[in-house]
Amino acid sequence: MLAVVQVGMADLKVVKYPDKVMTAGLGSCVGVCLYDRRPQIAGLAHIMLPSSQQTQNLNNPAKFADLAIEILIQEMEKAGAKRRRTIAKIAGGSQMFSFSGESDIMKIGLRNSQAVIENLKRLNIRLVASDIGGNHGRTIILDSASGDLLVRTIGHGERIL
Repeated sequence: MLAVVQVGMADLKVVKYPDKVMTAGLGSCVGVCLYDRRPQIAGLAHIMLPSSQQTQNLNNPAKFADLAIEILIQEMEKAGAKRRRTIAKIAGGSQMFSFSGESDIMKIGLRNSQAVIENLKRLNIRLVASDIGGNHGRTIILDSASGDLLVRTIGHGERIL
């Protein structure tokens, strides 16, 4: 029986065929979707912050791009995925509020997106599709059967990556 597994903020989950994994409320957060098509294993992390390096509170590593992606890969490998076959799709990273000034410190969506891309590269995971930026929220659903990522955006409709 098909299940749609919910991923909360600062959380991650792995599913196998035929299940789907989804998260809602992606604003400045980035949804990192990993997929290995041979065993049809899908994983999703809802990342809130770019780096764990500026904090001493690491009780939830799924919150940070530099830790969550690595943990997600490990969980997928435990389920039977192979890193060399795993691809990534990402969505989110919006600038939900406008701030005056040129500083990137308040541009958390941009910083999250950049950190996710850098960490995927560092971990040798190929990024094949993205829907990032803008000023709107997103809900995403990753299908373990096909690897399709459905991106729902209020006011912008749906698209499949």
